[in-house]
Amino acid sequence: MNQLIESIEAEQLKTDIPDFKVGDTISIHYRIIEGAKTRIQIFTGTVIARKRTGISETVSLYRVAYGSAMERVILIHSPRVAKIEVVKRGKVRKGKLYHLRGVFGKKAKIQERIFKEGKREKELKKEEPIAAEEETKAAEEKPAKEEKPKAAEEKPAKEEKPAKEEKPKAEKEEKKEE
Repeated sequence: MNQLIESIEAEQLKTDIPDFKVGDTISIHYRIIEGAKTRIQIFTGTVIARKRTGISETVSLYRVAYGSAMERVILIHSPRVAKIEVVKRGKVRKGKLYHLRGVFGKKAKIQERIFKEGKREKELKKEEPIAAEEETKAAEEKPAKEEKPKAAEEKPAKEEKPAKEEKPKAEKEEKKEE
């Protein structure tokens, strides 16, 4: 019975969810249905908790806007969630940030997480093969340009102008006196 439920849930799981953790600031594009009309509202906030797994996975977002604090619990795999974007990565040492509730300003500030070069390079290498293949295809399609001889490209050295001859100091002084 459990295998049947898990297979049905696996079909409904979203695959385009970015990797985010507690402390990150994310934007969730949420579909709001009003009568026959549908619109998308963006809710940006700090992740203070991430609970459960699978189809029932939820994320608690906290934000302070216009002087009032709000917290929203959203199902990640809900069909109403159109898109999730990571705005900023946060550096935290706790699994749940419930202490941020009711706090704003400097007290609620979370330090930004900066990646080391090794981790960034790994992420870029995953994307690079696709870009490298496109560049090689583009290079093969373009005809090779005719190369000019290097002698024609080189500019002749500038001729040095002779320095102006300085008049003796005595002549300069005589002109000032007149």
